[in-house]
Amino acid sequence: MKTFEEKWTAWVDDELTGDELVAFEASLPDKTTAQAEKKAAHQLRSLLQRELHAPTMANEEFFSHQLRERMARDEEAEVTRSGGDPSPWWTIGRLLWTGAASLALFLVCAVLVLRDKNPEEQSQYLTEILTAKVDPVGAPDATVSMFESKGDRVTVLWTEGLKSLPSDYAAK
Repeated sequence: MKTFEEKWTAWVDDELTGDELVAFEASLPDKTTAQAEKKAAHQLRSLLQRELHAPTMANEEFFSHQLRERMARDEEAEVTRSGGDPSPWWTIGRLLWTGAASLALFLVCAVLVLRDKNPEEQSQYLTEILTAKVDPVGAPDATVSMFESKGDRVTVLWTEGLKSLPSDYAAK
């Protein structure tokens, strides 16, 4: 059974005949409006047929067109002979494999680099000295400065004006 749109198209194209034509025209709510639309469709069809046509080509254009067509056929034949459709380089599978390989390479490099340079904890002696305060009565001019070099793993504690460290700071 045809839908209304199929029957409408067949009616506009004058393809309905007999009982089908009578039944369809009886089902139209406004026959005069439908006839006007049919007439407009016929006018549009004749205008398009009259105005739209393939441009005539000069001899050199026709020759170029023939060459392009032949090249396209040759490419298609080569693809068929090679056994399938030429796929682009970055298919989903290749992209996933490349990403996984890159991630694995990064992890290997990170482990190799970080394996030799484990950051060590700060010494307990340095922590005690840093939290100590210089006695202003015993050594009023004393200063304590600390210099760290993370690259060389060295910390230098520079004391000036201090005659000696108190006994409770002796090395353990």
